[in-house]
Amino acid sequence: MAWIIAIIVGGIIGWLASLVMNRDASMGIFWNIVVGIVGSFIGKWIGSLIGVGATLTEFSVPGLLMSLLGAIVLLGIANMVQRGRVR
Repeated sequence: MAWIIAIIVGGIIGWLASLVMNRDASMGIFWNIVVGIVGSFIGKWIGSLIGVGATLTEFSVPGLLMSLLGAIVLLGIANMVQRGRVR
């Protein structure tokens, strides 16, 4: 059951990040899910560096915000690699 929730929440977080970074038209649902899940790991790492306790086992607003931040960072890096600049 946890995997299904991770896929759904990852898809939503990835979709929101793609809207923020203006990449919604070029990404499908699969890539939104991947960006959301990988972004949550990046967000957890960033959160541990700055002292925000975002864990993968708890469902919390700070955890969701850190996941969104991680997904935005991931898309920013992807933009730099693909285009040579951030959009």
